[in-house]
Amino acid sequence: MKLGVVGLPNVGKSTLFNAITHAGAEAANYPFCTIEPNVGVVAVPDERLDRLAALYSSKKITPAVIEFVDIAGLVKGASRGEGLGNKFLSHIREVDAIVHVVRCFEDENVTHVESTVDPVRDIETINLELILADLEAVEKREDRIRNAARGGSDKAAAAEFAFLAKLKAHLEKELPASALPLTEEEQPLLDNLFLLSSKPVIYCANIAEKDMGADENSLPLVQAVRGYAEKHGAGVVVICAKTEAELSEMEEEDRALFLEEFGLKESGLSKLIRASYRLLGLISYLTAGEKETRAWTIPVGTKAPQAAGKIHSDFEKGFIRAEVVDYETLLECGGLSGAREKGKVRSEGKDYVMKDGDVVLFRFNV
Repeated sequence: MKLGVVGLPNVGKSTLFNAITHAGAEAANYPFCTIEPNVGVVAVPDERLDRLAALYSSKKITPAVIEFVDIAGLVKGASRGEGLGNKFLSHIREVDAIVHVVRCFEDENVTHVESTVDPVRDIETINLELILADLEAVEKREDRIRNAARGGSDKAAAAEFAFLAKLKAHLEKELPASALPLTEEEQPLLDNLFLLSSKPVIYCANIAEKDMGADENSLPLVQAVRGYAEKHGAGVVVICAKTEAELSEMEEEDRALFLEEFGLKESGLSKLIRASYRLLGLISYLTAGEKETRAWTIPVGTKAPQAAGKIHSDFEKGFIRAEVVDYETLLECGGLSGAREKGKVRSEGKDYVMKDGDVVLFRFNV
């Protein structure tokens, strides 16, 4: 999974990126301090792996990972080449979802490109630039297939051209591609365009340190972001990027004490990852043994053979069955042998739909 971290200049993008990836992107108080996208691969926190590894005396733990891309700050007019313009926009096309960092704090020492702090205005500034860039992409696609569509012999081109006209009219109303009602036949046409405004979004409300642990209902800027996100089917995570940066430098024990002091159960990174999994409809199943304990990320609804294929294509081709026990039951039984003795290990076939936390042993024949 690849997430693009975006936002206006000086909203805390690179500070957050540094905190969650330890990759050290420069965080400075001026626009465009991130000129090339910085990329960091982050292990997905999952305490289940440590407990399984201890149970199996595993030599290796391999967590699921998320790739974060910190992309240069966007300004009004980027779709026409202002600021870093299309250089910025091209990098967004490569990600699975967008983490849109929004400034929800006042600080006279940190410059804001619009002079005032207004998170909804900032969100709409970036969203409009994405829509305008998509409109340009749709018009270019129309030009490429116009002749084939008009000839009449190419029915696929004619159907696509009609869809592009519908999509173009929608975008011209300054509405994102994600809000366009689609038929089953139209969905692949939209997917093939890789439009910026069709990507799932999580709004990351970046608050001040003094607001850590506060009731979110008492933070009007955060509530404004939540209200906007609810209307547009987006996720919201509330973080303090500056605090996350401090947490990233601490030892595990000190980090836990720090979070407890603020009445927090988890870090902003953990909240962001959980929100990302929900947004993209992802879960993790687990494999465990003496050699390795590992988490595998799959879409919700994945059946056992396809889940096996995540490990190796031969597992899917030669799939026989999956021996499955849920994580909590496995721990209660003291391992796979104990789970077998108590009849807790299920033998599942090709139609079994995987669940989050399934511990699986695949049987296959090559």
